[in-house]
Amino acid sequence: MSSPKVIIRTPRGVADGNATRLRQWIASVEDSAIDGVFCGDHVSFHDGTGYDGLIQATALAVASERLTIWSAVYLLALRHPVPVARQVASLASLAPGRFMFGVGLGGEDPHELEICGVDPRRRGRRLDAHLDAVRALLIGDEVTSGDEFLSIPGAIIRPVPQPAVPILVGGRSAAALERTARAADGWIAIWVSPERAQQALSTIAGHAERYGRERLPDRNALMVWCGLGDSSAHARSLVGPVMEGLYKTPFDRFERFTPCGTPVEVAEAIAPFVELGFHDILLNGVAEDAATLIALSDEVGRHLATA
Repeated sequence: MSSPKVIIRTPRGVADGNATRLRQWIASVEDSAIDGVFCGDHVSFHDGTGYDGLIQATALAVASERLTIWSAVYLLALRHPVPVARQVASLASLAPGRFMFGVGLGGEDPHELEICGVDPRRRGRRLDAHLDAVRALLIGDEVTSGDEFLSIPGAIIRPVPQPAVPILVGGRSAAALERTARAADGWIAIWVSPERAQQALSTIAGHAERYGRERLPDRNALMVWCGLGDSSAHARSLVGPVMEGLYKTPFDRFERFTPCGTPVEVAEAIAPFVELGFHDILLNGVAEDAATLIALSDEVGRHLATA
């Protein structure tokens, strides 16, 4: 069994207002054994916060040489799928084989959907329609659609990305699991216990067989918030305020899914997921500073490799 790959999130603020700082941070990541970096995506989250996921992913791709770049997750329902497919194809041409397109539903802030003209009550069906269109365009199909969400009169995207861009679906709802089984290459798990993750993988496999897929979605990743410090209390003091500030929700709601402590302790919490087949670990880590985050995340990866 291959060692798990560790992908870390670009720290909030590293990419703001200074491309030099971003390039320096990427260079530091490339000097470690970390395999990749990921970014989120928001148009206007709660108080207007956001950073376009594909623009940031492109910046990360051109600043790096070996790292895998992930969008985790891109809010595809908020955008028209034809220009999204063009953006993804263009990004893939800059970093062939290094971009993983993770998509998700969002919805923690319904107003974000509303200002983009998306009915929060219908966002799942819209995401399904947009995902089908993007997937077809990225494999070279011509797409014509005239459903309740899209009017596409024969769209084609060329050149077709080579190698193909893996598409993963994030989320833990029943709809997300079925969406993964029907139209994705893998699943991005978040906010789950090992037991629930195992059940979800079985559910995805069952749905995929029902849809007649020849190959089951098998590029499965775990996204996990974590606090990294010299003790669990120290690590919790770092990650708790960040999560509360972002989600506007008390940290108590997230704590059981958020390992906090030394790299050894965080790796021990993640190891059961690796045993289940999650070989891409997206560490949404918080540490004292950006340099410490790289060093401690690298340690997590080394411990996972020998677990």
